[in-house]
Amino acid sequence: MKKILITGATGLIGRELCKTLSSRGDELTIFSTNVERAKTILPFAKEVIAWKDYEKDYSTYIEGKDAVIHLAGASVAGKRWTINYKNEIYDSRIHTTNNLVSSIALCKDKPKVFISASAIGFYGEGGSSVLTEASPNGKDFLSNVCMDWEKASGRLETFNMRRAIVRTGIVLSTNDGALKKMLLPFQFYLGGPLGNGRQWFSWVHIADIISLYLFLLDNQKAKGIFNAVSPQPVQMKTFADTLGKVLHKPSIFSVPKFVLRLVMGESASAILESQKVMPEALLQAGFKFKYENLEEALNDLLKIKPVV
Repeated sequence: MKKILITGATGLIGRELCKTLSSRGDELTIFSTNVERAKTILPFAKEVIAWKDYEKDYSTYIEGKDAVIHLAGASVAGKRWTINYKNEIYDSRIHTTNNLVSSIALCKDKPKVFISASAIGFYGEGGSSVLTEASPNGKDFLSNVCMDWEKASGRLETFNMRRAIVRTGIVLSTNDGALKKMLLPFQFYLGGPLGNGRQWFSWVHIADIISLYLFLLDNQKAKGIFNAVSPQPVQMKTFADTLGKVLHKPSIFSVPKFVLRLVMGESASAILESQKVMPEALLQAGFKFKYENLEEALNDLLKIKPVV
C-alpha cells in the first residue's frame, strides 16, 4: 500500500486514476479547491484537503507520503481564451506546482516520487515532423505554459526525489474530452474532421493513460519526460473516418479552420496544431500500450462490435 497525495483528482484522468489506486489498496489524500465536490466524486479517499491559498504551507499533509501526483490545472478547452482565462490556465499550473514544491521542501520525510502532468502542447506546431521527448519547445502560449510548468518542479531533484513529467496527448474517453464532443455531430450524420484534416492527432486511450501513471508510480527507475500518446498517431481526417467507421456513420462534414477560430478564438489552436508525437521514452522504459491501434481503441470505448 502506498500513501499518495493527488491534485486535480476530480478531472477526467484524476477520477479514473483515483478509482484504480483505491481499488488496489492505496491510501489517497486529495488536495481540492472544492472539498464537497471532491468528497462526493471520490468518497473512498482517506481525506480531502481544501487547497486554495498557494502561499500557505501544506507540508503537514505531505509529510510521510510515498508519492505526489500533480494533475491540477484549468481546462485548456474549458472556455474561450480571454486574457483572464489565459492567466487562470497559467496560474492553476505554475502557482500550484510552486506551492507543492515549497511545501515538500519543508517536509522531513519527503515523498519518494513526484509525478506531474504536462501536455504535448509543449511542442507547438510540428507539421509532419516526428516529435519525441528530445524535441524543442514551441513558441506559442501553450508551449510557454508547459515549459514553465515543467520547470517549476525542477527543484525537487535537488532533494534526491524521483521526478516524472507526463506530456499528455488527446485522451480518448466517452466521459469527457475531445471524443465525447465529436460524438454528437456523428450521431446526427454531421460528423467529419476538424480543420483541413491534415494535422496530426496524437491520442491515447484513457485505460493506457491510467496504466502509464501506475507504471511511473511503481517503476523506481522511471524518471524524466514521457510523452503519453499512442505510438500510432493519425491525421485528423483518418481519426474522423475511423470514428465514422466504428459508429457506422458517414464522415463527410469538415469544420473549416476559420469557423473553429470564430467560435473558439485562440483556443482553437489546441485542435488545429499538427503534432506527430511518439512515446519514445515510455517504449524504451518497457511500457506496453494495450491500445496502440485507433480503431481497436474506439471499438473498446464505444463498445460497438466491428462489422465483419
